[in-house]
Amino acid sequence: MRAAVDAFGRLDFAHNNAGTFAPGLITGLDEAEWHRVIAVNLTGVFLCMKYELPHLIESRGAIVNTSSVWGLIGGAGQSVYTASKHGVAGLTRSAAAEYGPQGVRVNAVGPGPIQTGMAANAPADKIEAVVSRTTMGRVAAASEVGEAVAWLCSSGSSFITGTVLPVDGGCLAS
Repeated sequence: MRAAVDAFGRLDFAHNNAGTFAPGLITGLDEAEWHRVIAVNLTGVFLCMKYELPHLIESRGAIVNTSSVWGLIGGAGQSVYTASKHGVAGLTRSAAAEYGPQGVRVNAVGPGPIQTGMAANAPADKIEAVVSRTTMGRVAAASEVGEAVAWLCSSGSSFITGTVLPVDGGCLAS
């Protein structure tokens, strides 16, 4: 943060975007995998916000965290990913309540099936299963999520905070 502020003079917004996955049912999930996913997906967002917030208070800026559609619904075989992304949603809402009075807006996006490296490594049948749950019937480009993030950082969303905006093609819970 110090290097960014030194280079650019201030911090106006931040997008905290991290994700990793470990498939498996709760009883079969290795504890080390649980801790690894939580460390990346939830603790990573917490640490970013911890060091971004002092600068964003000064600029009255905005944070957008990446949760997931799985942070809004649940899914069998992905308990740690789902728990971590629910955690991001909760952390986002808490930070919005804590720092809104100081002029900082904190929101999240909840992507559904998106063309990313993580999705590229997933088995095709898993991707098809997720896509079949969307009303739009397709995988989105990463830029479609980026547009939502940019809007949540802009003045066009100046009265929105504490929200997880689904960018999920109309994903239906099962």
